[in-house]
Amino acid sequence: MYPKTRQLILNYLREGVYPGVSYAFIKDGLSEQATYGYAQLEPSRPLTSETLFDMASLTKVIATNSLILQLIESGYLKLDRPLQTYLPQFKDPIVTIRQLLTHTSAINAYIHNRDALNQEELKTALMSLQSSSDIGQKVAYTDTGTLLLGFLLEEIYDQPLHQLFQERVLEPLHMVESTFTPRGQNIAATEDHPTRGLICGQVHDPKAFVLGEHCGSAGLFSTIGDSLIFAQMILAGGQTLTGEPFLQDATVDSLFADWTLGKLKRSLGWDIKETKNDHRPLLFHTGYTGTFMILDKEQQEAFVFLSNRVHPIDKKVDYLKKRDHILELYLQEKAQASSNLL
Repeated sequence: MYPKTRQLILNYLREGVYPGVSYAFIKDGLSEQATYGYAQLEPSRPLTSETLFDMASLTKVIATNSLILQLIESGYLKLDRPLQTYLPQFKDPIVTIRQLLTHTSAINAYIHNRDALNQEELKTALMSLQSSSDIGQKVAYTDTGTLLLGFLLEEIYDQPLHQLFQERVLEPLHMVESTFTPRGQNIAATEDHPTRGLICGQVHDPKAFVLGEHCGSAGLFSTIGDSLIFAQMILAGGQTLTGEPFLQDATVDSLFADWTLGKLKRSLGWDIKETKNDHRPLLFHTGYTGTFMILDKEQQEAFVFLSNRVHPIDKKVDYLKKRDHILELYLQEKAQASSNLL
């Protein structure tokens, strides 16, 4: 499957864009996956197919977004009601659930002296953030919206988020290798941080590190196999591997639409890419540590990519260019494969 994309992934591995990578394709009812490189460079530890990766912002769509979508399905949450309706501690009375999910809330996310705050202080500061006059007018991707939605979930269920995610997401989906408390040696290392040292087995994201079990924007560690389980659930219209409903098929289908009132091409929690040949919408999301997935329910295809590209040094600008090259080539090969079927 996708030989040019596979070769480019290997080329970038050899160039040192990322020390290790696990990736997988789903196509024509089959899955193909591969793992190369290192979980840690010094001392060297090779990756395996069971290596846990810091999923970073893929936590948003796998965990937080899934539970929010279930609450929307049940009728408990209304998209255009203010968050404050459900979470009275949040100070801004205007920002809606839809705006948080589509990153159109225009919340000024700046928090003075953020890195010096403890867990409770950081949560209080996040609850005090205010939107601006641009609300609903443009997309500004941020983790703030998902952090607030995580606090909302804790308010509703009266449980710490990580316990919620374990019981209501990982266990129903049978993602048995995934965890928020990784143990052992088979974990991909991330950044060699100036104050935290080599990060391995702890979440890389600084706000998630402080918020701990109360963070909905990052913190999940998963394998390529478990990541495919989640992707297959979306392709199956919300059904788990055992055929049980996790999300409604109509909910999954609705994700492939633009949910911004100004046609800004954002879904509920997801970004939207398009196919090259017929411009059909595809679900797409990335994670800062070097992860992404792109999903095509109509053609039953997926591409999941996990790397530890921030290890040992974060070279964000170079990586983003190379990541976009991988995505572009994949979409080109996907379009070519589709045209060959016509």
